[in-house]
Amino acid sequence: DAKKLVRSPSGLRMVPEHRAARSPFGLDEPPWVPDKECPRCMQCDTKFDFITRKHHCRRCGKCFCDKCCSKKVPLPRMCFVDPVRQCAECALVSQKETEFYDKQLKVLMNGATFFVTLGTSDKSELMVCRLSNNQRYLVLDGDSHYEIEIIQISTVQILTEGFTPGGGNTRAIGMILQYKVPGSEEVTQMKFTAGEDLSCNKKLSASWLAAMHKATKLLYESRDQ
Repeated sequence: DAKKLVRSPSGLRMVPEHRAARSPFGLDEPPWVPDKECPRCMQCDTKFDFITRKHHCRRCGKCFCDKCCSKKVPLPRMCFVDPVRQCAECALVSQKETEFYDKQLKVLMNGATFFVTLGTSDKSELMVCRLSNNQRYLVLDGDSHYEIEIIQISTVQILTEGFTPGGGNTRAIGMILQYKVPGSEEVTQMKFTAGEDLSCNKKLSASWLAAMHKATKLLYESRDQ
């Protein structure tokens, strides 16, 4: 998908030429709190003057002094080219998201193998599941082929084993995914189960499911924006 470089008050961003091509995990830039509405830092309440200048967090748009908004952190969900100024709270969130973009997104794109059951069928098919390079589709390849648009996914339930009442370790073994068929209100369900045979790497499948769980959280946040 073609992209273009744009400049906003917050910095340079590399965005898709068409909004429909944007990542389903992306966030829009927030409106900045107008200068006239923030005479004091919204964190420490320090009064702004010629010495104490005001800065806007690029993630939340709120107004802070330099001390409370000094960190420059990558913000890939808003497509910024360089690290941008963020308040301490937003910086922590963005740093955690950077791990998703640096590691877990690659896991999803590399794919993993699962037994996939469609709807109420009692038959399953061995399929390689991966996220498309543009992050917009979940691609399933086996004897059959499916491409599920990420924005059409309504719910994702990760299936685990090993849970104990005392809170013991759990391991992801599959997931149940529901999505809407484009052009209708029909909801389709798919069940993904990690294979038990040697041809299916259970550790890889568990890592892929963990990454999918994180991706789902980002997807829900993008929708709620």
